[in-house]
Amino acid sequence: MRRHGTDPEPHPNPLLQGEGAPNPPSSQEGVRGRSLSAQRSALIPRGLALASVAIALALAVWAATLPPRWQTVAAYRTGLDGRTDAQIHNVRLAVRSIDGKLIAPSGEFSFNRAVGSWSPDRGYVKAPVSYDGELIPSWGGGVCQASTTLYNAALLGGMEVQERHKHRFPVRYAPPGQDAAVAQMDIDLRFRNPYEWPVKIEAEVEGNGLVCRLLSQRPLGRRIAVQREVRQVTPPGEVIRLRDSDPRGLRWRVVNSGAPGMQVAVYRRITTDGRSVREMISEDTYPPMNRLLWGESRRL
Repeated sequence: MRRHGTDPEPHPNPLLQGEGAPNPPSSQEGVRGRSLSAQRSALIPRGLALASVAIALALAVWAATLPPRWQTVAAYRTGLDGRTDAQIHNVRLAVRSIDGKLIAPSGEFSFNRAVGSWSPDRGYVKAPVSYDGELIPSWGGGVCQASTTLYNAALLGGMEVQERHKHRFPVRYAPPGQDAAVAQMDIDLRFRNPYEWPVKIEAEVEGNGLVCRLLSQRPLGRRIAVQREVRQVTPPGEVIRLRDSDPRGLRWRVVNSGAPGMQVAVYRRITTDGRSVREMISEDTYPPMNRLLWGESRRL
């Protein structure tokens, strides 16, 4: 305990007293140490110092001439939940073909040209596709999810759409009006790069989703948003098919639960320097998908 009013007790550390205590340098030794340091500095050749400055300046100039880094300017994600393994396999093959593609200034991108044929010799397999409301196996089933995801990224990136086709019925992985069907060779997705610099496509499967991005070395200088307007909804009907001439005692099976039809318009709003412009992208009409019931004899 410190005793007030008296000098504190000597510190017990032997390094601070007696033989173990270091002697403080004299003023002459301090002056001599500084003089030695100054002498060493004087021994460095002046040319070496100038060379170091020149190297630093050269590195700064070189760094300034490097092209800007690629940055994401638009991205869109669709989910893979509920898709079959075969569909996901085909999606992976398709996105590998478009990943890393460069679109030159004023250049056009074609999905079909980039991906090529989705045939078995290129690794594609049969997977479910929607045909008139029914799912049937077909080569390359699932590829349309890649084109749809890229289409939405292109809209958000300000690309000028040259060709786009809707599916007959709305798809589950994208909102109505924002799907993009493709089929070899005459149903394609094409868009143009309107900028004075190149744009790069980045596409990959991430977890349980597919992500497409557009990358640029310059900021777009504007904000882009996609908007939808559902103008009309038509309820589905019901279709009954019998596999037995005698309708009594049938076992009913729901083949398709059906979906409403709709008319939908898609717009793109572009805001530049506080001024906003709204442009129509598409106006699509989807017929209702009727509820389909199979009636079959219990004997089957």
